[in-house]
Amino acid sequence: MAPQSFAQLVSLACHDLRTPLATASGFATTLQRLDEIGEPAARYVEMIGAATNQLAELLDLLSAAARVEDGGFEPQMRSFDSRELAEAAAERVEPGRVAVEGGGAEVQADANWAARSLAALAEAARRHGGLEQVTMAVDGADITISPLAEAAGPIAAGQDLRDFAAAVGVRVLDATGAAVSLDSDRLSIRFRTA
Repeated sequence: MAPQSFAQLVSLACHDLRTPLATASGFATTLQRLDEIGEPAARYVEMIGAATNQLAELLDLLSAAARVEDGGFEPQMRSFDSRELAEAAAERVEPGRVAVEGGGAEVQADANWAARSLAALAEAARRHGGLEQVTMAVDGADITISPLAEAAGPIAAGQDLRDFAAAVGVRVLDATGAAVSLDSDRLSIRFRTA
């Protein structure tokens, strides 16, 4: 099977999986609203809701990866402040795990995918480096993620395929014209200027 055909199959599968996922998510939300549901059932329903949200995010990433591979990824490029992109990324990660500092500049980006990708890179750097927190330092069109443990660098940069979200994030950023590079102690992302 040609690579383009495989990428199209992956996109189709992601699309078809959304219907049963939406059903599960909808029922979990409905059950959470019931007053008479007690413990431990309420906790189980909460876990089901969180798992369906995680599955939805993974399907979005898989679909984006397939579209990037077959040339069908169509980012919604607009002008954004790079500091705002970093802050949006930090909000997508568990509170307190990503600090943002520095001043931004106007850059060209797809805000949704830039925030998702930056969050994935930061979380990969943190988790695979065994760190409590990482910092996104914004300097104009450049954002650096540090500290970066030696073993975590290739994973966060999408070179060592042990973190799906980071690998997709690098590919998506590349498809939008941003450049991701691995320095010795940090990951650098340079956005296109507006």
